[in-house]
Amino acid sequence: MQIIHSIQNKIYEVRGQRIMLDRDLAELYEVEARILNQAVKRNNKRFPEDFMFRITEAEWFDIQLKRTGQSDNSPSRSQFVILNTTRGSNTKYLPYAFTEQGVAMLSSVLRSEKAIEMNIAIMRAFVEIRKVLILQTDLKEQIKQIKERIGEHDAQLSQIYDALENILDEKAAQRKWEERDRIGFKK
Repeated sequence: MQIIHSIQNKIYEVRGQRIMLDRDLAELYEVEARILNQAVKRNNKRFPEDFMFRITEAEWFDIQLKRTGQSDNSPSRSQFVILNTTRGSNTKYLPYAFTEQGVAMLSSVLRSEKAIEMNIAIMRAFVEIRKVLILQTDLKEQIKQIKERIGEHDAQLSQIYDALENILDEKAAQRKWEERDRIGFKK
């Protein structure tokens, strides 16, 4: 279950789809990202646009903010960018994003035991996320129904309040009529 939770942290929402980055997948499959991308390029007919696409700079920036947990308006780096000299620490190319179908297709391209195990775990993570989203949808529907009921109850309570107010007004008017000074003959 721990592995599924760690995989879920590597699933992002981009363009209305849940995706995983090539780097994260390569890390999970215990291969270099370049090797993963080479295998995909050798089998590019298996990966149409709805299975895999390149992230834009803005999307990459948003994903990096989510990874670090910073808000969009907090300064994360200096205006003067200083590149690291270690190999692979600066990105030359924007990463590829794999949708759930793209990750499933990777299982036909990468055939190692680790890739098979990780693919099963990743599919389970996507299923768990889907379950949570369905549960949230059900909760939203229940809240909507409760609000409608409360709205109906508010209307009914308002009618009851108006009726009670009318009864009290009638009682007050009747009391005033009975307590009035009588004119005429007194017994």
